[in-house]
Amino acid sequence: MSNPWLALQLGADPAERIGQIRRAHDAFISGGTTAQVRSVVAESWHRSAVASVDPDTTAPTDLTDAELAEYRSAHPLARVLPLFRDLLGAIADDGEHLMAVCDARGRLLWVEGHTAVLRQAAAMNFVPGARWDETHAGTNAPGTALAVDHSVQIFATEHFSRPVQRWTCAAAPIHDPASGRLLGAVDLTGGDHLANPHSLALVTATARAAEALLAAPVPGRSASLAALGRDEAVLTVAGRRIRLGRRHSELLALLLCHPEGRTGEQLALDLYGEDHQAPVTLRAELSRLRRTLGPALVGSRPYRVEPGVTADFLTVTRLLDAGLVGEALDAYAGPLLPGSDAPGVIRLRRTLDDRLRAAVFGSGDPALLDTWVRTDWGGDDLQAWEALTAVLPASSPRRALAAARTRDLTREYGL
Repeated sequence: MSNPWLALQLGADPAERIGQIRRAHDAFISGGTTAQVRSVVAESWHRSAVASVDPDTTAPTDLTDAELAEYRSAHPLARVLPLFRDLLGAIADDGEHLMAVCDARGRLLWVEGHTAVLRQAAAMNFVPGARWDETHAGTNAPGTALAVDHSVQIFATEHFSRPVQRWTCAAAPIHDPASGRLLGAVDLTGGDHLANPHSLALVTATARAAEALLAAPVPGRSASLAALGRDEAVLTVAGRRIRLGRRHSELLALLLCHPEGRTGEQLALDLYGEDHQAPVTLRAELSRLRRTLGPALVGSRPYRVEPGVTADFLTVTRLLDAGLVGEALDAYAGPLLPGSDAPGVIRLRRTLDDRLRAAVFGSGDPALLDTWVRTDWGGDDLQAWEALTAVLPASSPRRALAAARTRDLTREYGL
């Protein structure tokens, strides 16, 4: 069976295939048909057309200069850039190829290779800071790899943009090994000779190697947040304890619960609700948080917490996911940031509390129910006392106490 992600099948004539696809491309631009092209390319052309990509233009620039430098330095893929250079650098320096790395939005972060090839690539704006996702640049290997979340080759006239059709590329997506979120893609760009199984295998192996390196702990980067049962969270970084203020505690908790990242608008709604303050207020808070923790822990565009930061409330969630209710209850030190009135934190707090309570009730385990009612947050839980009374043996002294407490709470609540 042929590989749909490879541009050319064994024995195909590249020059003949270029002509076939060019005619198909012209026909598609004129009337929308996609005969004689791979399904992955046809679907990408359709997405490009829906996005109103002009087939005679190239990608726009999104970031430049200091803003680009800051963004690159804070991006998770900066950590594995030396790996990309080790595995692909020799190819990129041969005078025929380029190595490129983009983020999850198709924004090129690094483009490296021989100076002459870089000049040629710059003519189509294949440069750091340019947006090469399908929405902005049409069908291309890094953009399409991100769109379909799979390694892919894009050959010559398969590119939607005509100025790019002299190039052939192979790209593979890269994911955060902890959260699974898409981080970006690694790409090889060159001539028609790249349309072979080896280039696709190489970028795929490079992406997997990058994910393996990202999964490894980094000295000085690991950190843990304690936010259960306290109004101000404590972050421990490399043995150093940092007590965070209320707003920074809320920001870090919200970001940790959204590993894919949050936009400024989303964070403003999480913190302030519909009547949120001016964006500059939030940006100032985030800027102070990044100065406190460093860009190695808090990234931007979108705002996110980098891999390596754990939290006590996330531990409770993981234990519940694994069905370890007793261990989750042991790890639960109280409600998440109980003094916070931020709408997003309130939602997270209620969700975790409700889920843990439901798991304890669902277990039917007298020991877990007894532990629950002995806590500050479970001591006045009438339903918990009723459930405990129901599961304890009639001869148990604790059952008599539970029954008495049930009666007291029933009278107190006027039931």
